[in-house]
Amino acid sequence: MTEQNHKSIEQAKAEGKYIRTVKSFVKREGRLTKGQQAALDTHWPAMGLEHKDGMINFSELFGNDNPVVLEVGFGMGASLVEMAKNAPDKNFVGIEVHLPGVGACLSAAHEAEVANLKVFEHDAVEILRDCIADQSLDTVQLFFPDPWHKKRHHKRRIVQPDFVENLRCKLKIGGVFHMATDWENYAEHMMEVMNNAPSFTNIAGDINSEENKSSVYVERPEHRPLTKFEQRGHRLGHGVWDIMFKRVD
Repeated sequence: MTEQNHKSIEQAKAEGKYIRTVKSFVKREGRLTKGQQAALDTHWPAMGLEHKDGMINFSELFGNDNPVVLEVGFGMGASLVEMAKNAPDKNFVGIEVHLPGVGACLSAAHEAEVANLKVFEHDAVEILRDCIADQSLDTVQLFFPDPWHKKRHHKRRIVQPDFVENLRCKLKIGGVFHMATDWENYAEHMMEVMNNAPSFTNIAGDINSEENKSSVYVERPEHRPLTKFEQRGHRLGHGVWDIMFKRVD
């Protein structure tokens, strides 16, 4: 979204006009379990972040200058909590729009005694725009986003040129955008968008094995946990594609 378009949308909203924007997600709240509600009630004050509070100073938020990893759409949060637990030398911020997933993540983080994780329950596009300072992120993660597999819905896919440009601004030079999907068509779409994005380079050639040097995809890195969903997919013969691009300027 251009600055001019952003201003016009904000102005229209201020005037009480309805502006329809394309969303990459559909709210499917479901019902909170008692455990999820209890986790929200108990742990949100310590771990929750609010969009209305505006721009974040990560050094003040976490009390250190460790690298910051931002995950967009963490689902129920199991893999995000595992990553945070396994990397205490990094700070993690998760964004999720579905409240039951946020509750589950808070519960798991408390049980795992994770202290380096904060979460938003909000639209990721607005969080990136309003709460994340430029060149403040070391890594952005987007794992198994909604594939919107019907062609007429492809415009809803979150990986689009405007979204990637927003991410580029938020990443430090040398920062990495790491995507994963189990839909080959979406992987191809991600690759097309990233190959056309300025200031990014595909790091597959740097880390793939000699036998697979020509691949544009990377093997799942050890720091990305293998989810139960993925394990089931592997048993059924489904593929998973990991894509990693680095900001170079």
